[in-house]
Amino acid sequence: MTAKQIKYLIGIFVAVLLLIVVNSYQRQPGAVLGTFSARSTSSLELIFFDVGQGDSSLIIAPDGEDILVDGGPDNGVLYGLGKYLPPTDRTIELVILSHPHSDHVAGLVEVLRRYRVEKIIMTGAGHVAPDYSEFLKLIEEKRIPVEIIDRPQEEIIGGLTLQFLTPENNLSGERPANLNNSSIVFKLVYGSTTALYTGDFENEESLLLQSRVKLQSGVLKIGHHGSTNANSKGFLQAVAPAYAVVSVGADNQYGHPHYRTLYYLKELGTRVFRTDSDGDVRLLSDGQDFAPAD
Repeated sequence: MTAKQIKYLIGIFVAVLLLIVVNSYQRQPGAVLGTFSARSTSSLELIFFDVGQGDSSLIIAPDGEDILVDGGPDNGVLYGLGKYLPPTDRTIELVILSHPHSDHVAGLVEVLRRYRVEKIIMTGAGHVAPDYSEFLKLIEEKRIPVEIIDRPQEEIIGGLTLQFLTPENNLSGERPANLNNSSIVFKLVYGSTTALYTGDFENEESLLLQSRVKLQSGVLKIGHHGSTNANSKGFLQAVAPAYAVVSVGADNQYGHPHYRTLYYLKELGTRVFRTDSDGDVRLLSDGQDFAPAD
């Protein structure tokens, strides 16, 4: 049994004990008692947080390992973590920063302050945003191990395989002309189910479509908030997702998601979720199929 599972079981025990104590007292008329929920450790859970115009999502592995992908534009990510993680779980095993634009990195600053982060995966690309500078400062102060993605490679964590597809070269300290195109793109594999995370990548046709990687995935985190320059018809056809998630803010100034992106997905018969209208999006996998959480 892993340390994560032990902490999870302790959390359940504490929750049950509190319920027993509460129920031992007579409830007053009209009183509202809190409810306790325990997350399952028999399935993979993908949670796409509603953080407005930005990206942040949580992957909970079947054995309880937590992977946070991006942190959104503000501290809204903390609400999401508090909502879906047990109170006793103050450790995030892995943080993945797709690229250092503020709408992806800003929320991670407070995450590093309030949680114990065991490892960070990033590109190392340079950027002048104050949020990113503070993020890097905290990494150094807390001596958090960092892995730079500079080539296609795999990472195994919590029974999951993460196949990193981009970047294909070392960007440490560099300032790419288009920071979106420096995004980490990775494919999550659990059993026979897969999910593709694309950051704000805008260059699928010249890189991913020409690669030998099998792009087909059951779940697609739509690139760059659904913009038309990040979701070509050919790319979406290659992925052919059963479910697609658009992380986007309501009435945003960019017009995301673009109607063309939504039309292509409709043609494919993909079920589309949008955080601006659906709020947090939760998908579960038993290793055979994905399904929306009840």
